[in-house]
Amino acid sequence: MFAVLKQTDITAEDYLKMERSALSKSEFRDGQIFAMTGASREHNLVSGNIYRELSQQLKKRPCEAYVNDMRVKAADVRNYHYPDIAVVCGRPEFEDAHVDTLLNPTLLVEVLSPSTEAYDRGGKFGHYRRIPSLREYLLVMQDQPAIERYVRQGEVWVLSEALGLDAALSLESIDCMLSLREVYDKVLADGENESA
Repeated sequence: MFAVLKQTDITAEDYLKMERSALSKSEFRDGQIFAMTGASREHNLVSGNIYRELSQQLKKRPCEAYVNDMRVKAADVRNYHYPDIAVVCGRPEFEDAHVDTLLNPTLLVEVLSPSTEAYDRGGKFGHYRRIPSLREYLLVMQDQPAIERYVRQGEVWVLSEALGLDAALSLESIDCMLSLREVYDKVLADGENESA
């Protein structure tokens, strides 16, 4: 889902200037721009389902959920990412007056794709862990009902899993519940890949 656009080292300021006038999205990592390509049907359905479930539960609460297009940056690293879903509880903080780069997410969600899974688990999670406000990180499979949940406990990130369509996941940082049956609605038929 990524292709390198520029091999030369550019500044974050140059990236933001180009990104804000571009017709397609790109992420910025260590001085390089990576074009984001289209996602699969399953990826889009899973992302949309999670966003729908969270936004319904967050109505009339001091939290906001964003899907796909909200850029996220850790204040102390030169990297900008577009998580599949970002949730912020409390007052959102943005990098500048453009209000398009979130600095204080509470929860981030990545739906795994074969081309990005290793980076989502490794380098990207490493960048996300440096965001002080981040409390939970979800890695969601798109081809089987399985979600890995990482929760910050002090300086340690603790892993738990929800497996199978009958499972549910409690997201303590935003006080929401995710039913895997709802997450995989129209993606997996009942009984298909019932457990990971």
